Amino acid sequence: MTAGRPLTALGLCLAALLCLQAAEQSYYDNSMFDMLEFMRRGQAQLDLEALDNSHKLLSEYDFIVVGAGTAGCALAARLSENPKWKVLLLEAGGAESYAMDIPIAAHFLQLGEMNWKYRTEPSASYCLAMNNNRCNWPRGKVMGGSSVLNYMMYTRGSRRDYDRWAQLGNPGWGYEDLLPYFRKYEASHIPDADTGPTRPGRQGPVQISYTEPRTRIADAFVAASEQAGLPRGDYNGETQLRVSYLQANVYNETRWSSNRAYLYPLKGKRSNLHVKKNALVTKVLIDPQTKTAYGVMVQTEGRVQKVLARREVIVSAGAINTPQLLMLSGVGPAKHLREVGIKPIADLAVGYNLQDHIAPAVSILCNASSLQIQEMFSVKALGDLFRGRGPLRTPGGVEAISFYALDDPQNPQGWADMEIFVVGGGLQTNVALRLALGLKADLYEDMFGDLERSNANGFLIFPMILRAKSRGRIKLRSRSAQEHPRIYANYFSHPYDLNITVRGIEQAVRLLEEPAFRAIGARLLEKRLPGCSHLAWRSSDYWACHARHFTFTIYHYSGTAKMGPRSDPAAVVDARLRVHGIRSLRVADASIMPHLISGHPNGPVYLIAEKAADMIKQDYNYI
Repeated sequence: MTAGRPLTALGLCLAALLCLQAAEQSYYDNSMFDMLEFMRRGQAQLDLEALDNSHKLLSEYDFIVVGAGTAGCALAARLSENPKWKVLLLEAGGAESYAMDIPIAAHFLQLGEMNWKYRTEPSASYCLAMNNNRCNWPRGKVMGGSSVLNYMMYTRGSRRDYDRWAQLGNPGWGYEDLLPYFRKYEASHIPDADTGPTRPGRQGPVQISYTEPRTRIADAFVAASEQAGLPRGDYNGETQLRVSYLQANVYNETRWSSNRAYLYPLKGKRSNLHVKKNALVTKVLIDPQTKTAYGVMVQTEGRVQKVLARREVIVSAGAINTPQLLMLSGVGPAKHLREVGIKPIADLAVGYNLQDHIAPAVSILCNASSLQIQEMFSVKALGDLFRGRGPLRTPGGVEAISFYALDDPQNPQGWADMEIFVVGGGLQTNVALRLALGLKADLYEDMFGDLERSNANGFLIFPMILRAKSRGRIKLRSRSAQEHPRIYANYFSHPYDLNITVRGIEQAVRLLEEPAFRAIGARLLEKRLPGCSHLAWRSSDYWACHARHFTFTIYHYSGTAKMGPRSDPAAVVDARLRVHGIRSLRVADASIMPHLISGHPNGPVYLIAEKAADMIKQDYNYI
């Protein structure tokens, strides 16, 4: 390697495996070319990342952006468009590598150093199939943040999501207001996307495409959904209630992260933007008399140093790290802050309103070939990747997606409350998925051990509740930024959530009765969870028990620094994302969502960053 950091452990393992297979499979004519291409792409990416090391950390900047995730990368890129502004982007993690950006590798990334590896507090009512009854909550600790860890599933959500935000006292956040921002960041390659008023953007930095090739399982899912009465079409268009192959942030066989979309084109070209990796912000500095943020304390290169902000500090650290940092800085519930020895500066509901999407997957067996881990990482698979085909191009195995309004089934323009998506492999076909979910070993063996040993074909259907009414909370564990906060997910604390989750499971299971699924021999795994065996098989009570065990997060944490007017006691920031009662401090990430959108929020977080950048420029008369 000529520059940058070494390849990650994931990349080294993959390279070693491929080299070994290349030696053993000399009959595969292009194996050496494929290995060289893999290494060339990896080195090129490392060289780009290494350019960040050329900047010496200054004592003062105009803007400091905390967190180089989905929002942070976008925000730093947009603010630094003004050549007179010096912008610092701070990231606690390290460089993004090419090995991380192979789409199928999403499961593996949760096991590595690029994940914060958060876990929920133990529960007796959810996450019962997981070790110590604690769900793993992955978050990206890497350039690009969780846009490097996620499954690349792209959705806008529903028009009603954003109109509700505006109705809660947030002017400028209605759907019609936000459409230009969707189009600003989108670079859609969806050939059959809507062409009317809700058409996608085509020239933005964030690539969106269908993933190909597809398994017969994906084809059967789409066909079965149509046979069940759901129209096929663009779920990011005028009507969300559609079934479709997945639209994903994948392009040129590569995960299209925020880092790749917004920062790679600027590397070595924008001297007023400084990026500092492996830099943990431990506190936002706030003058307690003037209630003004003026800088940060950052731990980097073995020491803690102060960096000042002439204009603003913008926290874009995500729905777990953002509330943690605000509370460590004296912004949060006064009683809780005093309990951990922090003097409150602003008494705000930071850490409350925590929301997420969960999807208790249903295991299906079939006669069609499914994605098997032993087939994913081979020289042939790598060669297929570079030729625009093969399983490595599939985003974590997710292939197709659908949306339902179970509470309003007769309304074709209804507000989606359930998403169902299919993964073209089972828990038994991918050991990384089992480890990432943190499943108890004895439960896994009882349910899936025989299937794994027999290489049984199968797939997973995930029914994902979209508009949960339960709310969780983030609390500090201590005054230390190095110590993970306490995460109380509170799944199913509102009875509605369990009710509609059961109905979503039942909707997913009904699809198996359609001709398309029968044609591939799709059938429910006829094994009962040990903790649910006393309940009637396939009854509503059984599925409720199933959901309490397989409470799989879809990693959509949000809402912990809620946007709303000062009259709202739960609000932390106003409609311009300024923290109530504190000058020169904003939040721009999924934390500000009053209600989680009805879909996957990574795309809407780009929107939040784009709008935040415009509002900041307006406030300083740059637009």
